[in-house]
Amino acid sequence: MSSWRLLLTRPTQESAALAATLAQQGIYSSSLPLLAIEPLSERAEQRATLNDLSRYCAVIVVSKPAARLSLGLLQRYQLPMPTEQPWFSVGSATGQILREYGLQVHYPEHADDSEALLGLPPFQQALALADNPRVLIVRGEGGRELLAEHLRGQGVQVDYLPLYRRVLPQYPAAALAERVQAERLNALVVSSGQGFVHLRQLAADAWAQLALLPLFVPSPRVADMARAAGAQCIVDCRGASAAALLAALQTQPTPDL
Repeated sequence: MSSWRLLLTRPTQESAALAATLAQQGIYSSSLPLLAIEPLSERAEQRATLNDLSRYCAVIVVSKPAARLSLGLLQRYQLPMPTEQPWFSVGSATGQILREYGLQVHYPEHADDSEALLGLPPFQQALALADNPRVLIVRGEGGRELLAEHLRGQGVQVDYLPLYRRVLPQYPAAALAERVQAERLNALVVSSGQGFVHLRQLAADAWAQLALLPLFVPSPRVADMARAAGAQCIVDCRGASAAALLAALQTQPTPDL
């Protein structure tokens, strides 16, 4: 049995799946979802974008909610699945959702972050084959700005298709600190920049103490955010998958019980 006792902060369904994987490895976890997915109201622009996917040399889907919602809209609008178009995802779990619908999906095998996707050979090839490359990023409100900044710096036109927003569920003011203390948790896990923002927000005055705990983050960008906020022990998992977290745990000294 591992001495790690982790606080998971993903949306409810994803936290449950991660907790089950951790339990198989003898790792205790407690879920306090800090992200709830709220679909945006349907707008004419969404349908217009999905109806004209052929103008993009690549479509990037940044998360599992973005994958599920975009597929749902394609079906709702009775649009054909663009099976010949190259689609890309930041992580394998998102890619598998898209692949189940027959889409041609590529994703990095060994990292779940923007940097790994930008260096993916099929992605570079998709850009190179287009006379005037144009990329669509399917996402929530905000996020993954690094992708757009990098691509625009290369002369690529980038459009966004926002489909949802991430909101902080309602909790009592001291819920986070009380959970950590009551269950003797010794590390925190966030899966996105927005997840960290909500963690810091809910921590409030208890952040100075919680910032001393190991904080597992999915990317250098989120690591920088946590460092700027005063986190003292940051571990970059280079991905948000269960495998990335398990690998990162192996690199850290085992905490005392």
